[in-house]
Amino acid sequence: MSNALSRHGQTHSTPQTSPIPGREPDMVQNAAGGYAFAKDLFERLQDFLILGTEGNTYYADEKSRTLQNVQVVHDAIRADGLRAVKLAVEISTARPARAVKNFPALYTIAAALCSDDLATRQAAAGSTHLVARTTDHQAHLFGYVKSMKGKPGGRNGRSPSVGGPVFKRAWTNLFVQDRADAVAYRYLKARSRKTGDGEPFSPRDLLRIAKPVPNSEVQSTLFGLISGKVSPMEASGALASCKSFYEAQLADTPAKAVRAINAYHVPWEFLPTEVLKHPEVWEALVPHLGMTALIRNLSRMTQIGTLGPFKRANRRVAQRLTDQAELHAARIHPFDLLLALKVYESGAAQPNLKAPVRTWDPVPEIVTALNEAYVKSFAVCDKIPGNLLVAVDSSGSMQGTNVQHGGSNLGSAYRMALAFGQILMRTWGGQVHMVDFDQELRRSPLRADMTLSEINRLHNGRGWGTDASVVMRWATQHRHFVDGFVLITDNESWAGDRHASQALTEYRRTVNPNARVIWAATVPNGYSLGDPTDPGMLNVQGFDSNLATLVSSFIGPAVRAPMG
Repeated sequence: MSNALSRHGQTHSTPQTSPIPGREPDMVQNAAGGYAFAKDLFERLQDFLILGTEGNTYYADEKSRTLQNVQVVHDAIRADGLRAVKLAVEISTARPARAVKNFPALYTIAAALCSDDLATRQAAAGSTHLVARTTDHQAHLFGYVKSMKGKPGGRNGRSPSVGGPVFKRAWTNLFVQDRADAVAYRYLKARSRKTGDGEPFSPRDLLRIAKPVPNSEVQSTLFGLISGKVSPMEASGALASCKSFYEAQLADTPAKAVRAINAYHVPWEFLPTEVLKHPEVWEALVPHLGMTALIRNLSRMTQIGTLGPFKRANRRVAQRLTDQAELHAARIHPFDLLLALKVYESGAAQPNLKAPVRTWDPVPEIVTALNEAYVKSFAVCDKIPGNLLVAVDSSGSMQGTNVQHGGSNLGSAYRMALAFGQILMRTWGGQVHMVDFDQELRRSPLRADMTLSEINRLHNGRGWGTDASVVMRWATQHRHFVDGFVLITDNESWAGDRHASQALTEYRRTVNPNARVIWAATVPNGYSLGDPTDPGMLNVQGFDSNLATLVSSFIGPAVRAPMG
């Protein structure tokens, strides 16, 4: 009995395939068979809002992860709807962007609009214009609401019930909470879209339900424009965007389109669809596109031939992409460029599963420019002179999980984690040491001067299992003084003879009692290897563009803390 208790009843050294004695209520079994600490409901909601559920992981498919996180949304709204709405708005509107996509935030607002709690519904209604900022956003929000809120009757037994005071306020806010010309501009850029279920959608659908009362002649003109009662030509006197749209729509040949672009600087969305198939039109657009629009349309320009071998536009686009002042003015985050490069290099995208796959041949000059833009996009962070140990999970599950974005394969979660590690190497003020770990710890193949293309070719895994405790045990064994640990992982650790939280306790006891740890999750699976009762531990999302800032703000105080 005594020996059995010694082997199995220890709280400082417990095999990861068992919960820590006394902490059983706080722990859940992960997909790999190990035990981790369950995240609280709103941590799980935040994971979903930032990471989404696109693509399969090593242990779970996209459908099952989506269903799990949909349940998290509804549970969070029932628990505290106001907090859920606030969190969705904060993540959706953050600059630089934190979320990989806006759809999780739209779904959360839709679920809140359909809540049984009046205060939650009202909070969501007051936030729709903040989250549903484009016609595409509005289409998805409306589709989500229709799928949740219905009444008996209609075809297939249910018809949408999206009227009533709260819904009318929600839809009205989409049209009245900004300048009339700004609303008109967004509407004219995308007059129709489809919901997530593929149903046709136009903002006029919401306007007809809301029936807002205009408070000025300009707003009356705006409502007439969206409802189809006033033409863009008739509205051009009151709404400046309508004049440029009207002129652009007259451009029915490539030559006319180029003249309209040069004369009115019209956005590409204002031009007739037919002229957008011509490379010279996009070449004329290059100087006038916003930086974000330029980055998003690189594949389109390559596909139609504006960009390609020996094309004049190559140099113009490369010059804009590598203009550091313009990158900073547009607040382009390194993560945005990381995504842009990986999508462009992939040569294929399928944003809509019902649409055909688009393919293109990446232009080496543009790939080089995106790599340079990535380097130039790093903001100046507080230079904290501490020691940071960044450990990237290189186990089989991280190597075998591919990250998807817009129908493009961005590569393995491991390589994405390396890119985030490089962001920390370039923004942290002190010494950064990078390692990889699975069941053993190895030197990372990453260098600070690598391009993203070089990172994308790295492979340092053997398909082994995961033991996250090796990171702290290595630091303890060699008595490395570390102010902060950052572990980028999917939290599927199972192979060690002690939990990572226990190894951290030992490190603090023998080396640095003030060491802090950040667990950066690459998958929203609802658990973490960090002990939630530990004030020196922080859970974040691995693909959160604010990771560098969070590391500085959380680990920085540990650098300045006195010993003991």
